[in-house]
Amino acid sequence: MKALLQRVTAASVSVNGEVVGSIGRGLAVFVGVAVGDGQKDVHYLARKLANLRIFSGREERFNLSALDTGAELLLVSQFTLLADTRKGRRPSFSDAAPALEAEKLFEQLVEEVKAAGLKVATGRFQQYMQVEIHNDGPVTIMLDSRDKA
Repeated sequence: MKALLQRVTAASVSVNGEVVGSIGRGLAVFVGVAVGDGQKDVHYLARKLANLRIFSGREERFNLSALDTGAELLLVSQFTLLADTRKGRRPSFSDAAPALEAEKLFEQLVEEVKAAGLKVATGRFQQYMQVEIHNDGPVTIMLDSRDKA
């Protein structure tokens, strides 16, 4: 399971011109679910998203987490994070989990992040979405549950 997170001052996602999710200060997180991902991957990413220290405190360093700051999260499913571009000019998405499996794990991630005490907004699964992000820093970090130590 991959997550590309961006620290934001605000973010929103729209479907057909309607805003379906929006947040203030926090994290915009694009989530890709891979073949073979499961509950352990969900748990790993939920913990990382809640506890990764990427917000600045008084010392202007990365020393506070989303939980520490009361950050909001906008979670958006994005299978294109699993693109394989090693061959040819068209990306392959064969590493992406089937839609029903991916949606189930994405929803579990949403619920686990909410259970950690964070406000969560989402896009709509398998919909064409427009995402507006006001990147803060800019800070952009890739997480991959297969990299866990």
